[in-house]
Amino acid sequence: SDINVIDNVTKNILEHLNDIVIFPPKHFVSTKPQIESAIKSIQAELKERLEYFNANKLYLEAERLERRTRYDMEMLRSIGYCHGIENYSRHLTGKLSGEAPDSLLAYLPWKDGKPDFLTIIDESHISVPQIRGMYAGDRSRKETLIKYGWRLPSALDNRPLRFPEFKERVGRVVFTTATPGEFEKENSKQIAEQVIRPTGLVDPEIEIRPVFDKTKNYSQINDIMAEITVLAQKGERVIVNTLTKKQAEDLDSFLRSKGLKSNYLHSDIKTFERTEILKDFRLGKFDVLIGVNLLREGLDLPEVTLVAILDADREGFLRSETSLMQTMGRAARNVSGKIILYADRETDSMKKAMAEVARRRVKQVAYNKKYHITPKTIIKKIEDLLEISTENK
Repeated sequence: SDINVIDNVTKNILEHLNDIVIFPPKHFVSTKPQIESAIKSIQAELKERLEYFNANKLYLEAERLERRTRYDMEMLRSIGYCHGIENYSRHLTGKLSGEAPDSLLAYLPWKDGKPDFLTIIDESHISVPQIRGMYAGDRSRKETLIKYGWRLPSALDNRPLRFPEFKERVGRVVFTTATPGEFEKENSKQIAEQVIRPTGLVDPEIEIRPVFDKTKNYSQINDIMAEITVLAQKGERVIVNTLTKKQAEDLDSFLRSKGLKSNYLHSDIKTFERTEILKDFRLGKFDVLIGVNLLREGLDLPEVTLVAILDADREGFLRSETSLMQTMGRAARNVSGKIILYADRETDSMKKAMAEVARRRVKQVAYNKKYHITPKTIIKKIEDLLEISTENK
């Protein structure tokens, strides 16, 4: 028989091949003897689990597990795989219970029993907690499935690496972040700070205003509306950070009802729409962008001169020192950048964030004075966003 490359439309033969590599549709591909061995192991575990359910009068769970597992075993015998085959990975690979799973890190070079490569973790203040939490999150979900008879207990071995296992496999690491967490600080032998910006821009000044001023009967919403009105007349942009998606949507509707041009951005909005919203924001189609936690890392919006953080004194992960620092950084792209924290009290997170900004400002101002540098707003082409938008289409 021949192996040919054929034009999809004309069906003409484009090329004759002597051999071809066809990759499997599933990660777990085994030989027939391995599959038979896995099925025997699965049967033994199924028997043990059914005895447990029946002994505890959990007949529905027992029936559910037996039906599903026997169907999966029949699929394995017939076609070599089944839906959710990864949940039987321990049986297919012959690993012991609790043994670390294989990952792409196993393909990277090792020397003298140690990883021989450099790992760079970008935005480590987000990435490290995510890596640390993956195992627990996965286990919690799987334990529920196992409890109610949807999966065998061996499904727990189809899991992410534990954090210590991850650390053993990456060796030397460079963390890159504007706001390092405690882990990065405690585990770094050398910290290289990039406090000085090439543009000479300094971290923006911070002002604290009350959430509600009883003497004036004046709320944070009244105040930010006044700020937006003034800045919009100058052609400048404002970012308002809220605590919830509902609050962002409600504030957007309220500002629109008052004749202000606004929009909101949060996780329910698809990636392409987010790009369009950011593009319109930079083009000046609206003056204020309201968001929750998407207005933090990786957004360069040089037209923004004010970042307002509502309810800044509500302690939590959205108002932690790191979150506050990241959000406030959106105003550090414009020479006129300013921060307003709406709070009736100063939380520990606020104090730490403000102290860090003050520390950086001292260095930045001193450097600019020493080398006669005049701060300049960064220049970023809006076409950059347009290109991203086109790619997403």
